[in-house]
Amino acid sequence: MPGENLTRSEAQQRRAIVSTNAYEIALDLTTGPEVFRSRTVIRFTATEGASTFVDLIARDVHEITLNGRSVDPASAYADSRITLDALATENELIVEADGLYTNTGEGLHRFVDPADGEVYLYSQFEVPDSRRVFAVFEQPDLKATFQFTVTAPASWKVISNSPTPVPAVDGANAIWTFEPTPRISSYITAIVAGPYEETFSELTSASGRVIPLGVYGRKSLWQHLDADYIFDKTREGFAYYEEKFGVPYPFAKYDQLFVPEFNAGAMENAGAVTFTETYVFRSKVTDAVKERRVVTILHELAHMWFGDLVTMKWWNDLWLNESFAEWASTIATAEATEWTEAWTTFNAMEKTWAYRQDQLPSTHPVVATINDLEDVQVNFDGITYAKGGSVLKQLAAWVGIEAFFAGVSQYFQKHAWGNTELSDLLVELEATSGRELETWSKKWLETAGVNTLSPEIKTDADGVITRFAIVQTAPADYPTIRPHRLGVGFYTLEGETLVRTHHVELDVDGDLTEVPELKGLTQPDLVLLNDEDLAYAKIRLDPRSLHTAIAHLGKITDPLARSLVWGAAWDQTRDAEASASDYVDLVLRNIGAETESTTIRTTLGQLQLAANSYVTPDTRTATRQKVADGLWALAQSAAAGSDSQLQFATAFASAAATSAQWETVRALRDGETVLEGLEIDADLSWALLVSLAAGGLVTASDIDAALAADNTAKGGEFAAQAKAALPTVADKQIAWASLVDTEGLPNTVIRSAAVGLTHPAGVDALPEFIEPYFDMLLPIWSSRTYQIANYLIVGLYPAPLANAALRDATRGWLEVHTDAASALRRLVSENLAGVERAIAVQERDAE
Repeated sequence: MPGENLTRSEAQQRRAIVSTNAYEIALDLTTGPEVFRSRTVIRFTATEGASTFVDLIARDVHEITLNGRSVDPASAYADSRITLDALATENELIVEADGLYTNTGEGLHRFVDPADGEVYLYSQFEVPDSRRVFAVFEQPDLKATFQFTVTAPASWKVISNSPTPVPAVDGANAIWTFEPTPRISSYITAIVAGPYEETFSELTSASGRVIPLGVYGRKSLWQHLDADYIFDKTREGFAYYEEKFGVPYPFAKYDQLFVPEFNAGAMENAGAVTFTETYVFRSKVTDAVKERRVVTILHELAHMWFGDLVTMKWWNDLWLNESFAEWASTIATAEATEWTEAWTTFNAMEKTWAYRQDQLPSTHPVVATINDLEDVQVNFDGITYAKGGSVLKQLAAWVGIEAFFAGVSQYFQKHAWGNTELSDLLVELEATSGRELETWSKKWLETAGVNTLSPEIKTDADGVITRFAIVQTAPADYPTIRPHRLGVGFYTLEGETLVRTHHVELDVDGDLTEVPELKGLTQPDLVLLNDEDLAYAKIRLDPRSLHTAIAHLGKITDPLARSLVWGAAWDQTRDAEASASDYVDLVLRNIGAETESTTIRTTLGQLQLAANSYVTPDTRTATRQKVADGLWALAQSAAAGSDSQLQFATAFASAAATSAQWETVRALRDGETVLEGLEIDADLSWALLVSLAAGGLVTASDIDAALAADNTAKGGEFAAQAKAALPTVADKQIAWASLVDTEGLPNTVIRSAAVGLTHPAGVDALPEFIEPYFDMLLPIWSSRTYQIANYLIVGLYPAPLANAALRDATRGWLEVHTDAASALRRLVSENLAGVERAIAVQERDAE
C-alpha cells in the first residue's frame, strides 16, 4: 500500500502547523456505479508561510483552490496527498474530486442486493479512510465541525451524524443538507444512503433532552430485524452510562444502522452507529451471538463518550478507546440487562483471545508504539481490545469501582470535545482513589506478556493446609512481575455438585505471595486461583484440582468458576504442559453439562483445534472421528430446541471426518434424520452443505442450485465457502484463482471463501498451496487494500497442515524478506507462531 501511509512524526509536525475549524462536504451519489463526486471546503488556521499537506484518495482530482488561488492538481496531488504551500493565518481550501466506491468495507462501500437489485451505501472511515470520500487532515487530533450536503435518488434515505433534514426534491433526485456536527474527529463521521427501511423511537436524557432513536436495515432483511429489542437495550445502556459517567449523552440523536458486507462488529460513528448484518437474525442463532449483539450495542454506545466526546491524540491510545468500551459494555450488560453472566462471557471469549494474542511474537504493551498507519491497522487485536479491557477490570478492582467511575466522570467533564493521552485519565483516577498509579501503569500498560499464577499447597497427614502460597512467573522474553488483585476459591464436592466453601480476596505481588489466612483449612477438592476473575493472568491447577476438574468440571455450580477452569485446562494444553488428547476427553466428558452459550462456543472451537492440529499426527484421524461421534451423541442427547443442541449439531457437521459421519450430515439436511426441536433453517442448511462439500459428497452444481434457492448476500457467502471447501486440488485451485489472481470479489465473500479453502477436511490438498501462498504475499500486500490483504494473508495460510514443512517454509520466507513491511511480517510471524505452538503440543501429546 505505497503512498498511503502516514507517520506519527508527520502527524505531529502537521498538528504543530495546523488547527482545523470547519468542513463543508458535498457528495453527489447520482454519478453512476463506480464513482461519486466530492467537493470539500476546509477552513483552518496555520502558521503563516508554512507548508503542509491534506489527505485524499481519489480517482481524479478536478480542482484545488487555496485561499482563492488555483492549484494545479497534476503537480500538487500525489501519493494520496495534496501539497499546500505558502499558507496564511486563516485558510480556505476547496477540493473537487471523483471518489471511488469500494466493495472492501473501506471508505464508501457500495452493495447491490442480489435479492432485489437495490443499491445500498455506507461509510467506514476508521482508521484512515475518510480520505477516500473527502479531502481531510486525516488524524484524530485535528477535530472540526463537519457539514454534509448529499445529492442522492429521492427514493433513498440518507443518514449522517446530525439529524436527517427534510430533503429538497429535484425530479428523480433530492438534496439533503445536514446541520454541522459538534467538533469531532474525521474518522467518526458517517454517510449511509440507500432505500433502507427505518423505524423510530425516543428517550429522555438525564439532561432533559428528548433523544430521537432510529433503527435501519435493508428491505430484504427488514422482516428479521427486531428493532423493539434493540431500542430496549439502547435505553438500558443510556440510563446506565448517564448515571455512571455523570455526563449526559453528548449528541443530538442516536441511529443504529445494520449494513451489508461490514468488516467488523460495528463502528462508533457519532450518533450514527453502523453494525454488521450478522446481528440481523434470519435463522436461529445461539445465545452466544444474541448476547454478543447486546454487548456490541453497549460497546458502541460507550464510545459516544469515550472516543467520540473525548478522543485520543494519536493511535497509540487506540487501546484506551476500545478497552474502555469493552469493559464498560460488559459491566453494563451484566448490571443493566438480562444477560447477567456477561463477565463469564468476557472470561470465556475476550480473555481467551487476550491470552492467545499476548503469547504471540508480535505481542506488545497495551500502550503500543504506533509509528504509522500500518502499525495501527494491525493493532486492532486481542491486546487492544481484550487485554486492555481485562486490565481496566483489574484497575477498577485496584482503585475501587466507585472511585473508578468518579474519575471517569471528571475526565469526561474536563476534556469534552478535546483530545487526550492516557496520563489525563490516570490523573483523574488518582484524584478520586488516592492510589498512586504511575507504577501500576508502567507494569500493566507499558510492558507486554501474561503472567502465570500457580498454587503451592502443603498439607499434613489429615489433609489440613500447613502452607498456601501463590507463585507468579513470567515468560523469559517479558519478565515483568505484576501486582494482582484476585480471589482464591475453595470448591468441595457435595453430592453431585462442586460448590464454593471458602473464598478470600487479596493483593498478590512478587514471585511468591504467602496466604496465611488459608492455613488450617482442609484442602478442598478444587482450588481456584483468580476466583471471580478479577486478575489478568493464566492460572494453573494443582494435581488434585486438575483430577477433580477432569472428572467433575460440569458439576461446578458457578458458571464463571467453570469458565475459569475450562480456561486453565486449555492454557495448560496450549502450553504443552498437558496432553491434547486428555483435553479432548475432558471436553467430551463435560461439555454436555455446560449452560453458558459462549463458554460452549469457545470450548467447541478449542476442541476442534486440538483434534485437527494439537494431537499427535499418528492419532489425528482417530481423534477427529472420535470428536465428531462425540458431538453427534451430544446433539442427540441435548434438550429439544436448546441452544446446546444447535451448537453441538453445527459443530458435528464442521468436525465430520468419515463417510458415515457425512452420511449423517446429509440425512440431517435432507430431513431423513430428525432431531426434535432442531429446525434446518437457511443458515443451518448451508452449514451442513459446507460440511458435505468438504467431504466431497456434493458438486459445484449442487452448490449453485442451493444458491439459486437462496439468492441472498448470505447465500452468496456460504456458496463461496462451500465451493472452496470442495476437497480436490483442482477445486481449491479454482477458488484460489478467484481470490488471488483476480480482483473484484467483495470483502465478505473473500473472507468466507478463505475459510472454505482451508477447511481441515481438505488438509490433504493443502501442501500444493504452500509455495503459491508465499509467492503471493508481496504482490497482494502491494496491490490490495489493507483489509483485503489481511483477509488473504491470514485466511489462506494453510494452518491445518501444522507440520514441519509449513513451519520451515514460513521461517524461510521471513529470513529472506527482512525488508518487507513490518505489518506484513507481523501477520506472517503470527501465522508461524501458531504452527510452532501446534508442533510443540503435538510432541507433548506423543509422550
